Amino acid sequence: MNSSSENFIRTAHLAVVACVVTLILLAGVVVFLIHPDIFTHQQPGSQADSLVEQLWQAPDTSSLSNDETGKQIRFGRKLIANTAQYLGPKGSLQQISNGMNCQNCHLDAGTRPFGNNYGSVASLYPKFRARSGTHESVEKRINDCIERSLNGKALDSLSNEMKAMVAYIKWVGKDVPKGKNASGSGLYELAFLNRAADTVKGKSLFQSNCVRCHGEKGDGIKRFDDVDYVYPPLWGEKSFNVGAGLYRISNFAKYIFANMPQGATYNNPILTQEQAWDIAAYVVSQPRPAKTFPDDWPTIERKPIDHPFGPYADKFIEAQHKFGPFPPILESLK
Repeated sequence: MNSSSENFIRTAHLAVVACVVTLILLAGVVVFLIHPDIFTHQQPGSQADSLVEQLWQAPDTSSLSNDETGKQIRFGRKLIANTAQYLGPKGSLQQISNGMNCQNCHLDAGTRPFGNNYGSVASLYPKFRARSGTHESVEKRINDCIERSLNGKALDSLSNEMKAMVAYIKWVGKDVPKGKNASGSGLYELAFLNRAADTVKGKSLFQSNCVRCHGEKGDGIKRFDDVDYVYPPLWGEKSFNVGAGLYRISNFAKYIFANMPQGATYNNPILTQEQAWDIAAYVVSQPRPAKTFPDDWPTIERKPIDHPFGPYADKFIEAQHKFGPFPPILESLK
C-alpha cells in the first residue's frame, strides 16, 4: 500500500472517531439539559446530609433574657441536663430518682435530632396517649419519665422544679407550629428484622462497642463526686425500670442506631441497623427494676407490637412480642 493510501485511511479513521466523539458529547448535552441532576455525584450519606438542612433546631439559650421567665427556663434546662444533682439519691432539692439524668435518654438536654428530643412536645401536648388511655399534659409526661426511666417518685405538678422543666420543654419547641411534628423529633425509624433479635450476638457486640462506657456489668461510670453518671447504667437496680419506653426493643434499637457508640449520628452511624437490634435485645434481656403500672394500655388492641408484657389481642407469645420476629405479628393485624 502506497503512502497516499495510508494517509487517506488514517484521515478517514480520524474523521470517524471525531464524529463519534461529537455525537457522544451532543448526547450528553441533551441529557444534561433534560436531567441536570443525573451528573450530580452523590456521596454516601448525601440524602441524610440534605435532611440536616430540613431538621428542627432548638433555639439558642443565649437568646434568653435575664428576667424571671429566662431564669426559670435556664433552671429547667439544668434539671433536665443534671437531674441527679437536684433530684437524685444525693440531690440538693429532693431525693426522688435513681441517679440518672433526663438527658441520658433525651440527649443534649432534649435537643439532638433523633436523640429522643423535645421538639414536638409544645406543639402536640396535651394529647391522647394510648398507653394511659387519656389526654396527657406535659406534666404527666414528665412524671412518667421520672417514675419509669428514672425509677423514681412523681414530682408535685405545682412545684418549682416541675414548672421550670415544663417552661424549658415548651420554650425548646416554641417555634414549631401547633399540631405539627418537628422534623427529626423522636427517634430514627428502623426496619423490622425478619428474624428475632439475637441476645447472643448482642452480647458480643456490646462487649466490643459499649463496655468502655457502660461497663461489663452495664452499671455505667459515675462522676468523681458520686452524685450522677458520666455514662449511665443500662441495667441493674440503678437503671430504668421495665415500664420505661426504652425497655421496648424497637425504641432502644432506634436510639442506639442513631446515637451510639459515642460519635454516631443518624446520618453517620457506626453500627448497622441489624447490630442495633441485637444490642438492644441483649440490654433489655438483662435484669432491672420491676415496677408495675396496672393502668397501662386499657385497650389492649392499642398495644405496640413490641410491648414486652401481655395480655395481647393476638395469638403470639410474649417472647415474640419482646424480641420478634415482628413481621408475622404485623401481617396478622391486617
